[in-house]
Amino acid sequence: MSGGADQSRRVSGAADLSRRSFDPELMDTEQVSFEEFQHCLRDLRRINLCTLAYRPTLTWLGRVVKQTGRRHLRILDVGFGYGDMLREIDRWAAKRGIEVELTGVDLNPWSAKAAALATPPGARIDYRTGDLFDLPPDTACDVVISSLFTHHLDDTLLVRFLRWMDGHADLGWFSNDLHRHAVSHAFARAMVASLPVNRLVVHDAPLSVARAFTSDDWERLLADAGFAPGAVSVEWFTPFRYGVGRIK
Repeated sequence: MSGGADQSRRVSGAADLSRRSFDPELMDTEQVSFEEFQHCLRDLRRINLCTLAYRPTLTWLGRVVKQTGRRHLRILDVGFGYGDMLREIDRWAAKRGIEVELTGVDLNPWSAKAAALATPPGARIDYRTGDLFDLPPDTACDVVISSLFTHHLDDTLLVRFLRWMDGHADLGWFSNDLHRHAVSHAFARAMVASLPVNRLVVHDAPLSVARAFTSDDWERLLADAGFAPGAVSVEWFTPFRYGVGRIK
């Protein structure tokens, strides 16, 4: 093995980042108490704040408002987790005089419980438990978003999700997720090693990067979903995020 390859292997924490990992995350597979699950979500919220995780989605929503002129948006967040993205959108919209109807759907029933406990009484957010593919066929919304969700899906399910979003969002859709790269992987490892975070986060944060995407991955997946070249924007955001979306 060459010296350069050795160095790359050390930087990436011995992970093979040349392709997506499909190793399971503990949050998706391990049975834990509600208290530990809630603790994990709180820690992820802290990391999201530190890594500017909400900015890509809020930036894109601003473009939707500007391009469509709409001041009332029905927004569906898939895989809402702790509900923090929806709460950020609620605050963002209130500052701009935009009316929003906010709904989240997540498979894990403890997500709805944790998100509801973290949501101020005045914020009208509908947290639902279930599989998005089981939502009624006539489910309609203006915008579908997801944040740190798509890396939990294998390629086949992700292609299905891309088609689902395009078929159900009247104005457009947006996915905000991680960029698989040696630097972002090393940063995730260093962050969880230096912060007092839940053991699930210690395991899952670097793995989330390894399960995430490069621009080539996104172009391939979008083509598999039937989108013409250039029909969907794939935009890189600092630090090491991809925003993938379409405004119709």
